Amino acid sequence: MALSGMRGLSVFISDVRNCQNKEQERLRIDKELGNIRTRFKNEKGLTPYEKKKYVWKMLYIYMLGYDVDFGHMEAISLISAPKYPEKQVGYIVTSCLLNENHDFLRVVINAVRNDIIGRNETFQCLALTMVGNIGGKEFAESLAPDVQRLLISSSCRPLVRKKAALCLLRLYRKNPDVVNIDGWSDCMSQLLDERDLGVLTSVMSLFVALVSNNNEAYRNCLPKCVKILERLARNQDIPQEYTYYGIPSPWLQVKTTKALQYFPTVEDPNTRRALFEVLQRILMGTDVVKNVNKNNASHAVLFEALALVMHLDAEKEMMSQCVALLGKFIAVREPNIRYLGLENMTRMLLITDVQDIIKRHQTQILTSLKDPDISIRRRALDLLYGMCDVTNAKDIVEELLQYLSTADFAMREELALKAAILAEKFAPDLSWYVDVILQLIDKAGDFVSDDIWYRVVQFVTNNEDLQPYAAAKAREYLDKPALHETMVKVSAYILGEYSHLLARRPGCRPKEIFAIINEKLPTVSKPTVAILLSTYAKIMMHTQPPYPELQEQIWAIFRKYESYIDVEIQQRAVEYFVLSRKGAALVDVLAEMPKFPERQSALLKKAEDAEVDTADQSAIKLRSQQQTSNALVVTDQQHVNGSILGNQLGLVKMPSQKMEASTHNQGLTKENGAVSKVDPEPTPSADLLGDLLGPLAMEGPPAAPVSGEKNMISALEATPDAAGALALATVGDQSNSVQPIVNIAERFHALCLQDSGVLYEDPYIQVSVKLQLPAVLNKFLRPISVSAEEFFPQWNSLSGPPLKLQEVVRGVKPMSLLEMANLFASLHLGVIPGLDTNPNNLVSCTGFYSEGTRAMLCLIRVETDPSDRTQLRITIASGDPTLTFELKEFIKEHLVNIPMSTHAPCSCSCPCCSSITATITYYACRIY
Repeated sequence: MALSGMRGLSVFISDVRNCQNKEQERLRIDKELGNIRTRFKNEKGLTPYEKKKYVWKMLYIYMLGYDVDFGHMEAISLISAPKYPEKQVGYIVTSCLLNENHDFLRVVINAVRNDIIGRNETFQCLALTMVGNIGGKEFAESLAPDVQRLLISSSCRPLVRKKAALCLLRLYRKNPDVVNIDGWSDCMSQLLDERDLGVLTSVMSLFVALVSNNNEAYRNCLPKCVKILERLARNQDIPQEYTYYGIPSPWLQVKTTKALQYFPTVEDPNTRRALFEVLQRILMGTDVVKNVNKNNASHAVLFEALALVMHLDAEKEMMSQCVALLGKFIAVREPNIRYLGLENMTRMLLITDVQDIIKRHQTQILTSLKDPDISIRRRALDLLYGMCDVTNAKDIVEELLQYLSTADFAMREELALKAAILAEKFAPDLSWYVDVILQLIDKAGDFVSDDIWYRVVQFVTNNEDLQPYAAAKAREYLDKPALHETMVKVSAYILGEYSHLLARRPGCRPKEIFAIINEKLPTVSKPTVAILLSTYAKIMMHTQPPYPELQEQIWAIFRKYESYIDVEIQQRAVEYFVLSRKGAALVDVLAEMPKFPERQSALLKKAEDAEVDTADQSAIKLRSQQQTSNALVVTDQQHVNGSILGNQLGLVKMPSQKMEASTHNQGLTKENGAVSKVDPEPTPSADLLGDLLGPLAMEGPPAAPVSGEKNMISALEATPDAAGALALATVGDQSNSVQPIVNIAERFHALCLQDSGVLYEDPYIQVSVKLQLPAVLNKFLRPISVSAEEFFPQWNSLSGPPLKLQEVVRGVKPMSLLEMANLFASLHLGVIPGLDTNPNNLVSCTGFYSEGTRAMLCLIRVETDPSDRTQLRITIASGDPTLTFELKEFIKEHLVNIPMSTHAPCSCSCPCCSSITATITYYACRIY
């Protein structure tokens, strides 16, 4: 590009660079664009030199970030020029200004194709370069066959074939159908025999893309790839220009090794032996040197070779050699090399029998946890997380706890989560697990998610031997002057449930427990206040005989929160106060929590769902594959109204109930504190029978539905959680809808599809209900009273559709003007008497309230005919056309369809005039 000869272009670039500010630059650019546009309009007077100059200026302006919305055709026309200088400018500018979706590309396809199939190799290279840069489906469909012919042609120079391979790669990525798999398998095998390393490197890039989509079709190319690696590893016939710091074509080695990873196995023993010899040579010949460039090249080859070794599941001796080499990497001073060593060692965790070898480097890995570079610290944490097992869990977890105090804030949440998971999976005993989690909360409470302390509560609940120890530890932490709120939550919950087990210990009497917990009450948030109220109720329930002084103190707190602004806290305070005055009822409702059924840990699931990279994923996957200790398996946590464990904290209003376990041919269910018995009917064969006693109630006065209204409760469904083990069949007609104030009972047969062992897991039936509630237009309307001076200017300013709509409504149910006024009032449409001079007309004004428009004034006029009450004319006006139309249709529907019984003031109970509250009570039923 001999731009120095274009004096006008050089002067323009110099002017732009000398501008003092952005405004001067913009003015200079606008002036030049205007000049270019004027010259292009008189294109016949332009010489090729001038056209090139102006197109270069357009490209420079575009590269500065300004829009260039003209001159594209002039740039494209240069592609068809017979001389190289003009053609070069055309291809370069077109590649930069146009993208694959631009319409002008269709104009240039024929010109590009002529250059590709022509004899001029320079023109072929220009065309292939532009097609490879732009890509696009139209280029792929039109030019791919010609590009393929160039690639496999033996008469083309290597330079053209290199560009053809890369161009075909771009077209294949845009449209994979351009390469016919059946015909290209043999062609690719021949191309891999190429001796020119430049062409071979480009072909290998194409081969990686092809084999990633279909490795079976190109299995015949696998031996050729191994031969390429052999040639490079032995440095046979490698030109000097392809040797980089003594390494033969490292780019080709990396691509070839990557391509081999797409094949599942290497079946031919001779090919496999040759491949492992090459990999062994790479492992033995790689070391850390002072030259950074050589390190980059050799390590790129090495890490792809390591990935291939892991993919092929090599022998243990080679695996040990890989780990030893990575151990050297994590001990060097260069941070990039340490990072790569830790990352690849984490990936190797999934290989069988390698974890014990990795443990030999545990000390060095722990040292990396204190590295100044946070990326290295993250990789060390991932590696420690993956290599942890029962033999080294205590050492690793204790090291993580010590590091937690000084770790970066960006890492603390991840660090706390992984330490909690390791403590849960590999705890030598439960008391150690409790100690670890409480230390975790104490040191990093802000970074400990709720799932972590939910789990420790579940473990304590499920293990009776652990309960006194956990309660004693919680009591110890409450003595600390500065305590995180999460620690207050877990301590309050555990002491509420199990403080009576410590009653004989010094400082653990109910009054002392209450006093130390109550000290934290003024400093905690609303969710924690709700937990503390439940704890107070539990303490009072466990105190037998009751202490009058303690009882009065707790009652005073309940009375204080009876009028609290938070509904959850207010409800607890009211219900606990009432229950505590009834004695026995409090004991029944706040009885000790039952054990949780066994289920997968929510912590591990949370770690698996987190977005992680490849190395971190290896550690997460390894954790999920390892066996979980039977002593540490409990159910997942339920969240209810922002508080932990819902009814397990003693809420009277239970969100769900469970049928209690029974080995008899009966089930017991609780409803509002009353125990009722469910007697299943005997059934033949292996069928099991259960009852779904789901009383579904709609609270509110029954009313006649609006015409066309749907049932509010519909689609009652029951599905077993043990899919494939149980099948459900409804007995009798299934009720797909529920009317207001109706209790329903659905009966079904449960057929066991597997052996009886599945019943040991206590499968549940999950019930789902679809609920439909109306949210109608008049709920957002408020009547507005206006005078004639305010009404008529607004009415006259809204002239004609779509802001003012008028329609004659026929088929109206006959009603007097007073009845119509009552109907409008019930719909929140304020009737204004005396505004219309015609006494047979009715005028109304209301405001529509929304988040976007706030208050929107709506004006309504209804003209009636005293001789024919079945028709009227209605006019609606507002500042929003959609609101005008919807309000017109809404009023028209109620004038035509609504029953006469609702023609009353707003005290009616139709769905349009009264709020509806839905309460769903549901059961998760066990099969007996």
